[in-house]
This record gives sequence, C-alpha cells and structure tokens, in this order.
Amino acid sequence: MLITNPQHLKPDYDVVVVGGGPAGMGAAIGAKESGADRVLVVDREKEAGGVLLQCIHPGFGLHHFKEELTGPEYAQRYLEQVLEQDIDLATDSYVLDLDRDNRVKLMSGTAGVNVLSSKAVVLAMGARERTRGAIRTPGTRVSGVLTAGLAQRFVNLMGLLPGNRAVILGSGDIGLIMARRLTLEGVEVVGVYEIMPHANGLNRNIVQCLHDFDIPLHLSTTVVDIHGGDRLEAVTVAPVEGFTPDMSRSQRIPCDTLLLSIGLIPDNELARQLNLRFDPITSGPLVASTMETSKDGVFACGNTVHIHDLVDFVSQESELAGRNAGLYARGQQPPPDNIRLTPGENVGYCVPQTISSDRDHTVYMRVRKPMENCVLRLGDVYEKKIRYVLPAEMVNIKVRPKFLQQFHGDSLQVDIVPDN
Repeated sequence: MLITNPQHLKPDYDVVVVGGGPAGMGAAIGAKESGADRVLVVDREKEAGGVLLQCIHPGFGLHHFKEELTGPEYAQRYLEQVLEQDIDLATDSYVLDLDRDNRVKLMSGTAGVNVLSSKAVVLAMGARERTRGAIRTPGTRVSGVLTAGLAQRFVNLMGLLPGNRAVILGSGDIGLIMARRLTLEGVEVVGVYEIMPHANGLNRNIVQCLHDFDIPLHLSTTVVDIHGGDRLEAVTVAPVEGFTPDMSRSQRIPCDTLLLSIGLIPDNELARQLNLRFDPITSGPLVASTMETSKDGVFACGNTVHIHDLVDFVSQESELAGRNAGLYARGQQPPPDNIRLTPGENVGYCVPQTISSDRDHTVYMRVRKPMENCVLRLGDVYEKKIRYVLPAEMVNIKVRPKFLQQFHGDSLQVDIVPDN
C-alpha cells in the first residue's frame, strides 16, 4: 500500500528496497514474486518513479513491455504492479543509515525517525549527474550553467525555460534529448560539443534529436572558458588533440545557457557506509550473478551498479536482484558463483563480476572504443560475431551452462576483438 504516514510501517520486513525508481519498483516486484511476504520500497521524492517522471519522450518499454511508452507511462505500469501486489511504498522518506545487521534508519518529515529490521536489502538509488566541478571547466561562476537533467526537470515538470540560446557540452543521451526538447520549445541550440572522437549517446538519439533538427555535433571539441557577470554571456570552445585544447583554433560563442551532459555517477553513499567492495571502472559495488554485493543479504541493481542505456535492461536486472533478495530472506539462496569474469581486450567492465557454471546468466559490458566486424569471446568456451560496438551502447550476452561444462578454471577473460 501507499504509506502516507510512516506510523503505518511494519517494524520488520523480509526485503527493504532503497529507491523508488524503475530499479527499486522492479526489485520489489521480483522479491514479492519469489515469495517474500513483507516488502517495503522507500523513496525520498514525493512520488515514486524516479527520473522517468521527467522523461516525457517516447522510446521506453520496447523490450520489457513490448510496446513504446513515455517515461511516466513506464513508471505508472510499475507503480500499478507494486500497489496491486500489496508492497508497502513509503515516499517522501529518506534512509539515513543502514547498519551491518540490515537495520534501516528511516526519516520522514511527518513522523521523524523510524528504525526497521530487514532480512535483505536492495540498493536501487540510481545515479546523479556529473557537474562542472567534475571536469574543472575554467571561467566565472555565472547563472545559466546547469546539468541537462536539471534543465529537463525545469522544462518538463515545472514549465520553465532555462534560457534563449543554448550550448550543450557532452553528448550523453540526456543532452541529446534536451537539444531536441529545447528546440521544440523555441530555444536556439547552437550545437553539441563532445571532447571524445565519438558520441556518448545512443545512435538513435543522435539521428532523432540532432540530425532531424539540424543541430550540429562537434566531436573532439570542448568548452575551455565560460564568460559572464551575473548571467552567462558566452563560452569559448576549442578542438582537442589528445585531450589538449588547441587554443589557436578556439572560438567564442555567445549564449545564455550551457547544459552539461557529461556523464552519470552511481549514487552510492549508503553502499560506502557498509564498506562494500567497489569496481573502480563502474564506481558501483561488485556484484555476484545474483546481484548480491560483498555483504551478505545486501543486493544492488540498476544505475547504482553501473550506468544503463535503456530502462528495460534496468528492469531485467532489478527484478533478478529482487528475486534473489526474496530467496535470501527465505533462506533459499543458490550455490555461490565459481567463475570470475575478467575484462580483456576492448572491454571496460563486466557485470556481474562473477557467474556460476550451473545457471543461465545475462552479462552486461561496455567497450572502450568503437569497433566494426568484431567477435566477442568468453575465454575459449563461447564466441559471438557482432557487426559493430560503441562505448555508448551496452553489450549484453546470454551465458548458458552448456557453454561452461568443459571449463574447469576459476576465471574467464572477456574480449571483443576484430573478426579476422
């Protein structure tokens, strides 16, 4: 049920899910379906749904629901399932602390602090945007410089335009989508500037959001200075060679708005309180094939673990985490993993980091650089031809026990190499 007064919270739960976005609601549904009786979802916002509530564009749900939905429609589908399955949902509530015994300290503005016990916990806090400070862009501290996600919230939820003439730094998906959104609202979008030699958003977003609206994409180019007094007046951009700006070819672009679409970072403050083991590449906790972290009974999923392109894959991963959290709460966890996955040539990371030879798995990974006509190899036990790979598009493969029957080691290297 939707809990508007935290006094209605139960003192103990089988599974507590931290985060009420698509990952959190998916995990709660998975926990309930695996037999967990008492399941609670906690979200700090007034409404569950996470970032989907401000993503009013279509393109969601094609994999998971087999139809195209907007972000709010996708969130509503999940919310209806949560309420139908008698899962407790506490919004406008904040998890202050999570201790080693899985006791959850919960704060609400209406009832103060509650301490709940839980047999299993799922971390599904999502991610946050990188800001100007993360890339140390020089210049004055003026108004008009904001992240693409904040601009999306202003436009789609609050009906406010951030400015009249915009430059977008970074080619992440949110930035590409906001280039189109601002154009539709009458804002002049001068261009999208990306420091890398390749775009960091999905190809479909480059086509639908930039090409279809004649918005230029400048690769190997970045913002090197920000100008203005109280309000942004202009930015200076310059091409880069080996990430070093060529100031001899710099140019000043008048604008009153600079949107930053320079990546997402998993939100893991709670995970750090528990001293979980982290992957230095993803900045998320290391997880087993069950999505369990390095602490027994604590699971993680969604953008808390690694940044996803599609919410459909978040749903798939989070429902798996929830099912295994529910089984853990009932004392029915599967045997431990026995194979470690090691990123090899042109593979930045793999999730999960370990798998078992006796179960089916979906393994997610990202490449370091674009490549065409390549082969994905899982040690000597499996290979798959791929037409092309891009750093912006996550690769996933199904690994089945039959591939691992002849393997007797404890580590498999994952490579994506040219198909010679």
